[in-house]
Amino acid sequence: MKKSIAIICGGGPAPGINTVISTLAKTFMKDGYEVIGVHHGYKGLLSDDPEVKIFDFHHADRIFSRGGSTLIMSRFKPKDIDFKADFFKNNNVKLLVTIGGDDTASTANRLTKYLNTQDLEVAHIHVPKTIDNDLPLPDRNPTFGFHTAKDEGVRIGNTVYEDARTSENWFVMSAMGRSAGHLAFGIASACHFQMMIIPEMFNKTNITFDKLINMIISSIVKCKIEGIEYGVALVSEGVFHFMDEDEIINSGINFTYDDHGHPELGNVSKSHIFNYLLQVRLKEIGLDIKSRPVELGYELRCCNPIAFDLTLCTLLGIGVKKLFDQGITGCIVSANSSGDIRPLFLKDFEDENGKIPPRLVDINSDMAQLFINNLFFIKEKDYDKAKAYVLNPEAYDFKKILNWN
Repeated sequence: MKKSIAIICGGGPAPGINTVISTLAKTFMKDGYEVIGVHHGYKGLLSDDPEVKIFDFHHADRIFSRGGSTLIMSRFKPKDIDFKADFFKNNNVKLLVTIGGDDTASTANRLTKYLNTQDLEVAHIHVPKTIDNDLPLPDRNPTFGFHTAKDEGVRIGNTVYEDARTSENWFVMSAMGRSAGHLAFGIASACHFQMMIIPEMFNKTNITFDKLINMIISSIVKCKIEGIEYGVALVSEGVFHFMDEDEIINSGINFTYDDHGHPELGNVSKSHIFNYLLQVRLKEIGLDIKSRPVELGYELRCCNPIAFDLTLCTLLGIGVKKLFDQGITGCIVSANSSGDIRPLFLKDFEDENGKIPPRLVDINSDMAQLFINNLFFIKEKDYDKAKAYVLNPEAYDFKKILNWN
């Protein structure tokens, strides 16, 4: 029977997935392998009747520059009792390639250990993807999809900023980023937005809605002092990740709740929440400012990869073949800043509790501090002029809010 490799995709989409899949298919088919794409991630791989795509050159060649994923993705996370070897035996699978986050990778490690108990030698190599850029890769190298998502966010952001200028009003934007502010930071700084709020800023104080709204008002008032009647404030959705749940529940927002009583944040637009709370506060203090919400969410996940990610994803796909040919298994494929392929292992990233800590924006770096100091916000020297708009300017002093003084 012909030897084969199997490819599955876990988690959510990121630009460049099809580039990885296409490259894997072309590279392994050249070497005589059948390349089997499995739909629905682990759910498909472990089902009695998996839905598969057998690749040929023409299909692989059509998809390499497309956004999205030709293989349907799934967040299904199997338990050990769900494992079975049928698919691997029936298709003579020699390598399982997983494309996804750390959950997808750790599940594959468990699965290949199980396959060893069934007298099956199946190698595993993982290709990490996230538009959040929060995996601690060497040299602070970006995760694939991040630069494309940022590029699309900047395209939308520039259009929104032009609208703000043209209409003389404010927009409150929100950008994806589960726990790190890389995407929001990259978009806001590239678009010259007046205000940017990312979770890493709150390194000396806890995150509350009150502080977030005061930071936006600080920017609005500073702009008014400077004679600027418009602006954009971008808030990373990652602020929710570090916010006390009571703060979210008591925000006045009508959330739905899951079976455990936790607010279902995925069901609501974060920009609408920030904009609503901003409008409530503006009315309380008597500032007549129009603001509108704009969400940067799913729009960024399936756009066509830009050249940077096309190159990176092609390199990672070929890199999988290099590592496999070297007999390396149970690893993550990575390319350093020189373009050299290196195997990484989950244990390289894990802390003492077995968790992978997210790579955060280095808030103390020159880059971060320079961009932050370039934002519009009230400082002590602005207090007198700010009194024309707010009674207590000190409450809107950006650095005092963050306890940075």
